[in-house]
Amino acid sequence: MHHAVFLPIFDELSDPRVVARLSAEAEETGWDGVFVWDHVVYSPPAAAVANPWVTMAAMAVATDRVRIGPMVTPLPRRRPLSVAREMITLDLLSGGRTTLGVGIASDNHRELSATGEVVDWPERGAMLDEALDVLTAAWSGEAVHHRGEHYVVDGLTILPRPVQRPHPPVWVGWRYGSRKPLRRAARFEGVFPVAVTEPDQLAEVVAGVAEHRRPDAGPLDVVIGMRPGTDPRPYEAVGATWWLEAFPVGSTVDEVRATLRSGPNR
Repeated sequence: MHHAVFLPIFDELSDPRVVARLSAEAEETGWDGVFVWDHVVYSPPAAAVANPWVTMAAMAVATDRVRIGPMVTPLPRRRPLSVAREMITLDLLSGGRTTLGVGIASDNHRELSATGEVVDWPERGAMLDEALDVLTAAWSGEAVHHRGEHYVVDGLTILPRPVQRPHPPVWVGWRYGSRKPLRRAARFEGVFPVAVTEPDQLAEVVAGVAEHRRPDAGPLDVVIGMRPGTDPRPYEAVGATWWLEAFPVGSTVDEVRATLRSGPNR
C-alpha cells in the first residue's frame, strides 16, 4: 500500500512555498504522495485559501519522486479543456507524477450557489461524466469533436500530450451510500470514497466497483483518507491501495511536519 499526506491548503497551509517545503520533507521521509484540497472559498474558521494548481506547480519543482494531485477537483465548476491543459502542464513539470481526483462537489461552503454555478446534484453528475469524456479525448492528442448538453469542443487538438499514457490516472471521488456513481469510478483508474468510517464499508465499495469494471480494465487504485494516527492495516486488508493521512481544517505546519517526520505507518 502507498502512503501519502492529504492537506487542506488553508490559513497556515495557504502559502505555496510552505506546502512545497512540506512536500520535499515528505519525499525525504519516505512518503509516496502529497495531495491537496481544491476549494475557492471555505467556511469559517478557515479564512485564507490557496489555489491548488499554483501550489501543485510549486510542489512539483520542489520534489522528484512523490505523486501529487488535487483530491478532488470539482469538474462541474471547471472548464474541462482548462483542466486538461493544467494537468498536461503539471504532468510535464513533475515528470509524470500527477493524479487527477475528480468529483461533483457540494455546496456546503456556498462555492456553487454564491457564484451562480449549477447546484442540482443529478445535473452536476451529468456534467462530470461529460467533462471526463472531454478530458480523455483531449489527452489523446487527436482532434476533439464533442457536442454535448453542457460542453462543446469543435475539432480542437490539445498538445503536447501528458507524460503518462494514455493519460494521468483519474481517481473518482464518491460519497459512501450512493450506488449509481460506482459505474463512473469503474471506468477510470481509481476510486476515492468519502464518508467511509469502517473497513467493511470500504469492502462494499471495492465490491461495488468490481461489479461494473471490465475484466481488461487493469488494476484499480482504492484510496482512503483518515485522520493521522488511524491504523491503516484493516483498510489494506479489504483492498485499499493508497492510504492518505487526512489532516483536518485548521491543521498547523508543525502538526503536519510532526507526522511527516514520523514517517508512513507501513
